[in-house]
Amino acid sequence: MKGVKHKMAVFLAVTIGGMVGLVKGEEARQKWVFKIRSKYDNRRQVAERRSIARKGGVLLDDIELASYHDN
Repeated sequence: MKGVKHKMAVFLAVTIGGMVGLVKGEEARQKWVFKIRSKYDNRRQVAERRSIARKGGVLLDDIELASYHDN
């Protein structure tokens, strides 16, 4: 279910971004798509960290995650 939600969010961002690109130009489209995807990914990361904290897990910072875990 999570994968479907992520794919739908990316699909909608790219589709609407295409319309923005037609109206405002390609650079505006790229900025808009990046902003939407970043917002979605940040929310997902925050939810994941909360879930780990509730389960009593150890929260790792970004450097530790990049070094020791394959995301």
